[in-house]
Amino acid sequence: MKRLKSYYMHLRHHQNMERKWIFPLAIGSLVSLFLLFLTTITTSDGISVFPFYRSFSSLSSKFVETKIHPLPISNLPPPPRFAYVISGSAGDANMLKRTLQALYHPNNQYVVHLDRESSTQERLDLSNFVKHHPVFLRFGNVRMISKANLVTYRGPTMVANTLHAAAILLREGGDWDWFINLSASDYPLVTQDDLLHTFSYLPRDLNFIDHTSDIGWKEFQRAKPIIIDPGLYMTKKADVFWITQRRSVPTAFKLFTGSAWMALSRPFIDYTIWGWDNIPRTVLMYYANFISSPEGYFHTVICNSPQFLNTTVNSDLHFISWDNPPKQHPHHLNLADMQRMIESNAPFARKFPHEDPVLDKIDSELLSRGPGMFTPGGWCIGSRENGTDPCSAIGNTTVLRPGPGAKRLQSLISSLLSNENFQPRQCK
Repeated sequence: MKRLKSYYMHLRHHQNMERKWIFPLAIGSLVSLFLLFLTTITTSDGISVFPFYRSFSSLSSKFVETKIHPLPISNLPPPPRFAYVISGSAGDANMLKRTLQALYHPNNQYVVHLDRESSTQERLDLSNFVKHHPVFLRFGNVRMISKANLVTYRGPTMVANTLHAAAILLREGGDWDWFINLSASDYPLVTQDDLLHTFSYLPRDLNFIDHTSDIGWKEFQRAKPIIIDPGLYMTKKADVFWITQRRSVPTAFKLFTGSAWMALSRPFIDYTIWGWDNIPRTVLMYYANFISSPEGYFHTVICNSPQFLNTTVNSDLHFISWDNPPKQHPHHLNLADMQRMIESNAPFARKFPHEDPVLDKIDSELLSRGPGMFTPGGWCIGSRENGTDPCSAIGNTTVLRPGPGAKRLQSLISSLLSNENFQPRQCK
């Protein structure tokens, strides 16, 4: 009996002790959950109320004891990964190399393409550059489409080439978040660290695509005429040609038009390539006979797909200098356009002539990039002494060092995602 009583008293004492620590544990858990909830609150613009940044150096001055260092925050948003396709034609190989180096980051994925009009020697030169560069070899994230496509200007073969590159990146590129299509005439105005840092805080389902359903004159000059692109069935390049019959504007789906340059989300690219809904295939077949189809195919697909039409941000993220009203081609950019490019806050610009002096100015003033070198970022830990490439020594590839370009880009993104611009400018 004494043993049972002793055991009972011991059990009561143990239960009392449990009650004493359960209450503070519960309170502590509630506080932790509340703090975690605060860090996830976002504004109606999609911007975090508490945007934690990767650099803590600016915080050290706030501490009286300089030896105290802030602990790393574990819930920082991971940097995204971009998947680029950079396309060119005959004579563009050197510009493709330069653009690739200016855009390069070890955590991104890249596909480069020189169309079949370029010479065998030019394609071989680019292929050797991609295959034998030591950094590309180390990270294995640059691919060249070895079986060149025939791409006809203004024809659907441009769309086919973009879809081809996207399919390669889906199959071989591992995890990435946005697909960005560029040409050899494009060039970045911010570093990849600037771009990765800014996009770290964005929802990964956003699609940056300039679009409108107000097709205006394009209804009569593009939607109703029927064109044939010989690049679909011939081995030699020839210009598109028109047939005499015209067609009506579609009623099965609504036409949209816009810029041929875009940054599309991984979910939308999955949907477009796999096509579990038939709209991507239906629209593709329609645009096979549409002049300048790159300015309408993706726009029409995304705005006729209910699961994606509210994910569009109405911008191509480019600075482009057009006539008013726009002509077929934009102006070639030069040194006189430098300030306007910067003030646009855009991450990319086009159209640049080969090796124009303005590219050297962008390299030196915006990208801190030396001739024939990569744009330096947090992954580059080498010295700059005596003209050495800082990216010749590679550190932690997840470290980002955003610069002034990140501030410009954040200003642009904040404007695009504001209440005044985001929802009112989506597919309508």
